[in-house]
Amino acid sequence: MAYNFDSPTIETLSSQGTSKWTRYPGTIGAWIAEMDFGIADEVRDFIIAEAQRGTMGYLTDEDRSRSLTATSRWLSRFGWEPEPGRMLLVPEVLEVMRQTIKHFTRPGSAVIIPTPAYMPFLTIPGEFGREAIQVPALHVGNTWHLDLDGIDRAFAAGAGLLVLCNPWNPTGRCLTREELEAVSAVVAKHGGYVFEDAIHAPLILDDDATYIPYATINDVAASHSITAVAASKGWNIPGLKCAQMVFNNPADWERFKPISYPVTEPTSTLGARAAAVCYTEAQAWNDGVRAYLADNRDLLEERVADWEGVELAHAEGTYISFLDFTALADSGRFGHRSPATFIREEARVALTEGSLSGRDYAAFARLIFATPHPVLTELLDRVEDALYR
Repeated sequence: MAYNFDSPTIETLSSQGTSKWTRYPGTIGAWIAEMDFGIADEVRDFIIAEAQRGTMGYLTDEDRSRSLTATSRWLSRFGWEPEPGRMLLVPEVLEVMRQTIKHFTRPGSAVIIPTPAYMPFLTIPGEFGREAIQVPALHVGNTWHLDLDGIDRAFAAGAGLLVLCNPWNPTGRCLTREELEAVSAVVAKHGGYVFEDAIHAPLILDDDATYIPYATINDVAASHSITAVAASKGWNIPGLKCAQMVFNNPADWERFKPISYPVTEPTSTLGARAAAVCYTEAQAWNDGVRAYLADNRDLLEERVADWEGVELAHAEGTYISFLDFTALADSGRFGHRSPATFIREEARVALTEGSLSGRDYAAFARLIFATPHPVLTELLDRVEDALYR
């Protein structure tokens, strides 16, 4: 089945009223991680049918089981089929991070955040009175790598939890088995714990890349980790508020089960049912959108390669790129403004401030390329004109 991902225009997207397109009026929205392609036909038809039936009551145990089973079976494509009986529906992935900090780390212990990071990772530890220890990644050969020595030092200093984002927002990396094995050894050495955010697992763009679930690395990794997954990014349904919390250690699930009700209860009924539809009926849409995103990624990287003073690492997965404007910033091109502010004001393109992803990234900006080819082309034309006119 062919999907027309080209059809939405800037005017159409601006009129739809999402935060991405209304936060900064008059700009092309490329700052928040959602796609501009609508939703799969199967998901749309399901939602319409649910509205016609009026079945918007509380979620049943049967619905929960169906949704979690669908999640587990979908994850089997990565060599991992977690036990649905040790999984929990929650409203969003970030809730899994909060519960992991609250219940599976030592009181007062710090949280390790490899940077650049998804922005809320840096602020959520503070909600629990915890320090967020930023460990900047190694930027080698225009590729991002975890700083294992830095992570080791952070654990040695008393940190209790490592936040592992894979595929990695905002770098676009898909971590290799060797990298994950090394992470597991460091965590085990210090008796630490891992929160794995795999929300972008449905968005692998390269044929030679994949998502390798941390829990499949070895029994030790499984024993000290909790994983969060969701259909929200891969099928563009973040507003339906449903994610899945996977307990990789049976003992952890037994500890958490008695207190799980207030965590799972706020999950959207429609979201839980729609997630099952995504995982079981709408794979063709996801396949199509990944191919389209790969073309967008290629266009973006080809264009940026010609921009003097701008660097961009290759994105193996996600629909996110992290642009390095350091050389232009050092030249004084932006004056007293950050690159993202300059581009928003001069090019009318809204990107995410790089500083929100970590203290070392004020000269960077995060760009979401999940938009129609014509919109992306216009976006790139505007940015290029603003940078070099």
